[in-house]
Amino acid sequence: MVIVNREVIKDIPVLHVVKQDSMQETLPFILFVHGFTSVKERNLTIAYLLAEKGFRVVMPEALLHGERSEGYDEFKLGLNFWKIVKNTIHELEVLKNEYVRMGLADETRIGISGTSMGGIITMGSLRRYDWIKSAVCLMGSPAYVEFAEFQVENVRKVVKEMPMTEEEIQQEYEGLKEYDPSLSVEEWRPIPLLFWHGDRDSVVPYHSAYNFYEKLKPLYDESGGEISFLLEEKGVHIVSHYAMLEATKWFEKHL
Repeated sequence: MVIVNREVIKDIPVLHVVKQDSMQETLPFILFVHGFTSVKERNLTIAYLLAEKGFRVVMPEALLHGERSEGYDEFKLGLNFWKIVKNTIHELEVLKNEYVRMGLADETRIGISGTSMGGIITMGSLRRYDWIKSAVCLMGSPAYVEFAEFQVENVRKVVKEMPMTEEEIQQEYEGLKEYDPSLSVEEWRPIPLLFWHGDRDSVVPYHSAYNFYEKLKPLYDESGGEISFLLEEKGVHIVSHYAMLEATKWFEKHL
C-alpha cells in the first residue's frame, strides 16, 4: 500500500509518498516540484505511480504557493516567479540532505522532476547540482533568460505601465544567467534526461526545450548517455497520463 505523509522539513511543507512496507528503508529518491499557481497535492497521481515502483517521492510546496501562500493574486505572484524558482532550487538541496541524513534516501540514486515551473526548476537544479543522477522535465524551459523575456513581453501586452523599471528588468535577466542551463551547454553533465512537451503548449512553448535538447545530443552521443524528447501531438499545457507513464518508466530504467 502506498501512503502519503504530510511533513515539514526545515520549514518547507512537503508530501512524502512511499510504500508503507518500505517506509524505513533507504530508497531511490525523487524530488518532484509542482507548477506555477499550483500546489504539491496536484502531483499525487505521478507520485503514486513512482512510489508503486519502489521510489520514495517528496513533493515540496514552493514559496508563496499552497500552505505557504501569502494571498497574492496571479499577477503579483508572477512578479515573484524567478524568486520562487531560485528559492526552490536552493530548498531542494536542503530536502535532499535531510532525507539522506535520516537514512531514507540513497544518495547514489537521486532523481528530480517537475511540471511547468517545476520543470524549469528541474533544469536549473541540473546545472547547479552534481548529486542528481536522472531527471525528467515536464513542459519546462531550460532557457531562463529567454523565457523571462517571453514573460515580460506578455506582460507588456496587458498592462499600460510595467510594474518594473527597465533597469530592474535587465537586473533580473542578469541575475538569471548563473542559473540558466542554456548558457552553459559545454559544462553539462550527460545524466539520463527526458523532456516531455505538448506541441500546442502556448504557456511554455516547447521550442526552447527542443533547441536545448538538439544542442545536447552530440554530447550524449559522445558520452554514451541517454537523452530523449517526447513531443505529444495536440498536447497543451497539461501533463497527460501518457507523460506520467513515460516519466515513471524513465526513472524505473535510469534510477
